[in-house]
Amino acid sequence: MSWARIMAPLAGARPDEGVLRAAAVLAGAFDAELAAVHAPADVADLMPWMGEGFMGGVQVTALESLKEAAVEGAHAVEAMVAAVGYSKSRVTTLESPVWAGLAMECRLSDVIVFDSAAARGKGPLAEAFQQMIADEQRPVVVAREGLKVGGTALVAWDGGKEASRALRTALPLLQKASRVVVAGAPAASSRSFELARMVDFLAARGVSAQVRVLEGSHDAAKLLLEAARAEGADFLVAGAFGHPRLQEFIFGGTTRSLLNAEGPSLFLSH
Repeated sequence: MSWARIMAPLAGARPDEGVLRAAAVLAGAFDAELAAVHAPADVADLMPWMGEGFMGGVQVTALESLKEAAVEGAHAVEAMVAAVGYSKSRVTTLESPVWAGLAMECRLSDVIVFDSAAARGKGPLAEAFQQMIADEQRPVVVAREGLKVGGTALVAWDGGKEASRALRTALPLLQKASRVVVAGAPAASSRSFELARMVDFLAARGVSAQVRVLEGSHDAAKLLLEAARAEGADFLVAGAFGHPRLQEFIFGGTTRSLLNAEGPSLFLSH
């Protein structure tokens, strides 16, 4: 099992450079294709504001501005991809309807890479992040500075289906790690689970792991982040949005806390 296509959604702006470099590191570790997907602002999103059968000067100007921005963004993406210099890169610029194209591209990819800004709800790709992880239920990497494949990975385990899905989809990453730590806080979960059983699960798949029991009954995110720092983790693998998504976004939740905190790169799956 491996990854063959790593996707990086791009807005055609300067912050894309960091995402592209991180995606290239990830793709290079697996000799995978780097799919640089330019997702410009969609002209169709303006249509409800145009009025039926009416196109005034302001509306025409807005449409032309969007089209020009899309062309400029596409050129910027091509230049950034060329500067990264990863040989197995492919650039795709989406056309209207952009959301449908973005969904199809992510369904044909193994992992989607975002930066911390998009994951925290900021910037032009914030909605794309939510669409990919929650609606499309695709595994995503939130790339932080110094993203590294082959170092230490901390796996969050609470016995839930989201954590199980994240761990199974992260197996190629874990198989390349030099060290894997399975961490869980039994006192902070309503489920009954054994960390040792997950070690056995990983061992049967060629991954040697050790256990770290997190002491505490509250704030699982804080416990995980403290463990990640203590273990020198390069990646934190975790399930995303274990509660209804609306409840998570209103009240926070472990996923939101992990996204908003400083820490290692994240591998998340819903």
